[in-house]
Amino acid sequence: MYKLDQTQTPLFDALMEYVNRKTIPFHVPGHKKGEGMDNKFKDFVGTNVLSIDVTVFKLVDSLHHPTGAIKKAEELAADAYGSDRAFFSVQGTTGAIQAMILSVVSQGDKIIIPRNVHKSVTAGCILSGAIPVYMQPEIDDTIGVALGVTPETVEATLKKNPDAKAVLIINPTYYGVAEDIKKIAKIVHSYDIPLIVDEAHGPHLGFNDRLPTPSISVGADMSAQSTHKIIGSLTQSSLLHVKGNRVDADKVQQTMNLLQTTSPSYILMASLDVARMQIATKGKELLDKAIDLAQYARSEINKISGLYCFGEEVLSKKGAYALDPTKMTICCRDLGITGYELDQTLADKYHIQVELSDLYNVLAVGSFGDSKEKMDALINALREISSEHYNASIKPSPVLEIPEIPEQVLSPREAFNSSKVPVALENSIGQVSGEILLAYPPGIPVLCPGERITSEIVNYVEEMKNAGLYVQGTDDPDVNYIKVLRNTDALSLNITA
Repeated sequence: MYKLDQTQTPLFDALMEYVNRKTIPFHVPGHKKGEGMDNKFKDFVGTNVLSIDVTVFKLVDSLHHPTGAIKKAEELAADAYGSDRAFFSVQGTTGAIQAMILSVVSQGDKIIIPRNVHKSVTAGCILSGAIPVYMQPEIDDTIGVALGVTPETVEATLKKNPDAKAVLIINPTYYGVAEDIKKIAKIVHSYDIPLIVDEAHGPHLGFNDRLPTPSISVGADMSAQSTHKIIGSLTQSSLLHVKGNRVDADKVQQTMNLLQTTSPSYILMASLDVARMQIATKGKELLDKAIDLAQYARSEINKISGLYCFGEEVLSKKGAYALDPTKMTICCRDLGITGYELDQTLADKYHIQVELSDLYNVLAVGSFGDSKEKMDALINALREISSEHYNASIKPSPVLEIPEIPEQVLSPREAFNSSKVPVALENSIGQVSGEILLAYPPGIPVLCPGERITSEIVNYVEEMKNAGLYVQGTDDPDVNYIKVLRNTDALSLNITA
């Protein structure tokens, strides 16, 4: 299956050699294996991890110009995932996504993207100067979340924008819904442009046939994966993959060098090295455990009055081609409470922290770090909450409609760099936004820089705020004010979505 010996961990081994040599450090960081660090932190984390917090030198290699241990570790990652090149990211998948965008589009180029993209994609458009052309994903109006974009939508958007330079797709969504990447790739490649994929929530795909197919194996030219999500690397460590000849891998390396710190964390990179080894050598059995536990929880949750956790029945809907069962989206509309309220009750009363909450749902993420005891704790907490809130005679309120994609007046980069003035949110209708507005997580923008603000957007944001959701993006932390462009007599973009 693999060309290389996936039991190897060359970067971690190099760090262990450094430690075992009992090297005397006259290099940064200044804590020098923890000797110079205050005990308050050191006593908690331990000196082992501090002893591998090193800088660039020959034994441990350089992330910006890998020739030794890091190069070998990245080659092993490419082999494990079936890509031609793999790059370590210590800027998380946010940095990897921005590198993908900067590698395929430039100032004024069109890039076709779903509206439900993460804010890192908007940041990539600002950095590159590219013009986003948005596709509307399908919406599950039962639980109020975005699913995927259909191949038909991709094809229709490309027909209207044949001058686009790239297409970006999400696979899977935050909620675990995957798209028909193989079919989408075929459509995109018929225009001889690259398909790049935000696969932040798919670092485990490809290691168990009960999961959706990884995009790089069915035609994607690039994919960015949050290796710290689901599998065992540390937060902020991710992988970026390149396959085929539509993307210049050397340019990707140069772009990563522009975006990444020159003092990368070897702790993060070592965790990537070992996490790749773990998923490549033990992935099937570990993921079987994770999937079985999540399916058990899903089944039990669906027996609880007022709660619903969707499963494979979602695949009958447009925009849902495959499902990652480790993602458990728990809808609480029928309890008469918001997802935010359920989130806070689980955290405050039961000390259970879910991944995110929205108006109607909480998202519980399963992994091979779970146990039946932990799943039972979640299930039992949900049963108690249901007994307190469920009333069969109360009808749930209708799902709040997500606003239409607003008019794009300027590119995100032009708007971001324009002169702006703050106005009260309720007085901003008709103005052009200089900021982004989104609920985080999951970080999907309701308004991007350069778009005209509508009353529907203002009302939607107020609903989010009233429900206690974390709305962000504006300089004003309370989102009572938003910065708008001083002069909106600007060019009109030639975009046909």
